[in-house]
Order: sequence, then structure tokens, then C-alpha cells
Amino acid sequence: MIKPEVRSLIGEAEKSVVSQFEAIDSIAEINQLKVLKAMQEHKLSDIHFNWHTGYGYDDVGRETVEKIYSTIFQTEDAIVRPIIVSGTHALSLALQGVLRPGDRMLAITGKPYDTLEKVIGLSPSEGLSLMDIGVTYDEVSLKADGAFDTEKIIKALTPNTKMVYIQRSAGYAWRKSVTIKDIETVIRDVRTVAPSTIVMVDNCYGEFLEPLEPTDVGADLMAGSLIKNPGGGLALSGGYIVGKSNLIDQVAARMTTPGIGKECGLTFGQTRPILQGLFMAPTVVAGAIKGAILCAAVFSRLGYSVNPNPTDSRSDIIQAIELGNAESVIAFCKGIQAASPVDSFVSPEPWAMPGYQDDVIMAAGAFVQGSSIELSADAPIRPPYIVYFQGGLTYAHAKFGVTKAVNTLYEQQLIAIG
Repeated sequence: MIKPEVRSLIGEAEKSVVSQFEAIDSIAEINQLKVLKAMQEHKLSDIHFNWHTGYGYDDVGRETVEKIYSTIFQTEDAIVRPIIVSGTHALSLALQGVLRPGDRMLAITGKPYDTLEKVIGLSPSEGLSLMDIGVTYDEVSLKADGAFDTEKIIKALTPNTKMVYIQRSAGYAWRKSVTIKDIETVIRDVRTVAPSTIVMVDNCYGEFLEPLEPTDVGADLMAGSLIKNPGGGLALSGGYIVGKSNLIDQVAARMTTPGIGKECGLTFGQTRPILQGLFMAPTVVAGAIKGAILCAAVFSRLGYSVNPNPTDSRSDIIQAIELGNAESVIAFCKGIQAASPVDSFVSPEPWAMPGYQDDVIMAAGAFVQGSSIELSADAPIRPPYIVYFQGGLTYAHAKFGVTKAVNTLYEQQLIAIG
């Protein structure tokens, strides 16, 4: 039972932000037409939903999926495979496929997401990291206002800097996500000093937030997860990597083996949900953004620090709320889980999740396990106890998730209303 005070709070907060929704719907329409045009251009047909066995040679469905992704993201080539298990896997394939001993990787949005620490070598990785094979790593943090520190970036570029790495989403850092305009400007600045340096973007959580994508403004290589934005809640697994053809060839050789590359690999009957999810993605993402804005409006009214603020521009679907203590983080996530269509009766608890330095709590009662485009929330259990809210296949569900989270906090007397 939702308390009347909670219903009133949600209603007032919604009224304060609903005027922003029209612009979100306009972007969704642009991206919907972009996806539709790509599918029509490549003559998508029912035959593309069939699948092969064995090696998967001449799988026209797989090839068409990759052509569609390449067209949407305006790149020379693409890899889109259900055998890529996560966004981290896609990013790892891209990094390991392109970087060689003696190369240098420069992250210009600060330290990357927690799950890449072992990939890079920032934490022990059994001798399998980039740093273990002789790739050097350095980073430049964003400025306090979230802008690129161009002066430091330019100074940090060296002759052996093979790659400049940009993480579009904030991840578990308390910063704003990086906009396409910001990315376009910093790529132009990098090119003036290091024209041959590869610019790679982690696009997780960022697809279809804006009319353009990082590859539209100069990124050479980009990766993401199909169980986030572009899967539209229908893709059962997978990831994508798009970019220049010579780089995709290198990544494909890492994905399978040199000499085989993209020519093999089964889709296991997943072509239809991958493409149907992609078709739905612009509308689904729009609903998730609206839910994130509502969440920000509600918790800012309750006196909490939120990032982004309700009226800020957004370049990912994540809403961060600084709750201040572990009890509130856990209660928030329990509320999200209770609002889920799947496993609503389950009570999430913090645990030592692989790839993370701290115990993590995750609420995700989703149709696709771990799907971050479905209603979910997660948080590392560490000060200052920030919870991350995202997703919702419909705005109505995202709204109910916010409502249930607030109601749980209120019933446990962890917040005061009024």
C-alpha cells in the first residue's frame, strides 16, 4: 500500500518536470526514424531471422544485424554478437584487440568503471591485463564542473599514445555524463595534436539519448551492451562494437581467432529479439530518461543531493542519489525490487559481486537477468552511499519504481515527507 503522503510527493514532483518530456519525445522520434531507415535500407526480411549451426558461415541474418548497427552509428563496420556477455566484455575485446605491447592508453574521463580495473591492470588480474602485456596506462580527470580538462589532456598526449579513451556515462563516479557536444569538441582538440591516435568511447547507457552518437562526431571505436539501451529490453544477451573497418578487423580476430574474425559465430536464434529490441529502443530509452528525471525531482525535494539535477542535460539513463547511509541504500533497492514484474518477492542484499572492490547491492527483477534498461538500481556499499537508479521499459513502470522506493524508505522511517 502506497502512503498518501508519498503519492502526493510523486504527483507534485511529476508536475514540476513534465514540461521536459516533449523534448525527450522529439529525440526519440528522430532516433526511431534513424533505426527504421537503417532496417529498410538493408532490406530486412523474415529470412534474416533464421539461423545456422556449426561454424555459422554465410549467416545473412548476422551480417544484416551488423550492417544495420553500422548504418545507425555511421561507422564502416560493426560486430554485434549474443556471445559477448556484457558491456565490460565488449569493451575488453575492443581494448585487447587494438592495443599492443608498448602502446599507451590515456583515459580522459578519469578512472574507468570498476569492472575494467582488472582488464587494464589497475587491480591484480592473474597476469592477463593490458598492463601485464606491456600496455601503459594513464588518466586525466574531468574538471570539477564535469568538463574535459583540455589543457592537461593535450599535455598528456605522447608519441606512443595509441588510444584516447572516453567513458560517456558517469558509472560509479559523482559526475555528469559526457554530452555529444563535449565529445565532439575534445576529439577535435585531440586531433590537432595527435591526428592518428584512436579515440574509443564506452557508450554504455548512452545510446539514443541524443540525436547523434559519438561515432557521428569522430570517435573511431565504440562499444556497448545489448542488455542496456540498444537491446530495448528484448535482446537476451550480447554486445556491440562499431568503428573503422581496420579496427573492427583487429577486434574480430581477438573475438574468435586470426584468420577467422567475423566470418564465424552463431547467433543462436537471437537475431529477431536483437533487432526487435533495437527497433523499440528509442521509445524505451525515452521512458527511462523520463523516469530518471522524475527520480531526481522527487529526491531533490526530499533534500538529497542528486546527479544529474532534474533540469540538467543528460547523456545517459542513470540517476544517482546520495542517500548518506547503507540502510537507506538497501531500503531504496528493496523498494525497486518490490516494484519489479519478476522476483518482486525477493529481497536483495549486498554481496561480493565479481569485478567490484566493495560489496554491491543490485535490484533487478527483470525479464532479462541483469538488464539495465529494465527498471533496476544498484550501489556499492561504501561512503557516501550513492545509489544508482536506471531503466524502466515504460515510463509508467519507472514512475512506480520511484514511488515504491520512496514508500519503502518512508515506511522504514528513513525519510521524512512534509
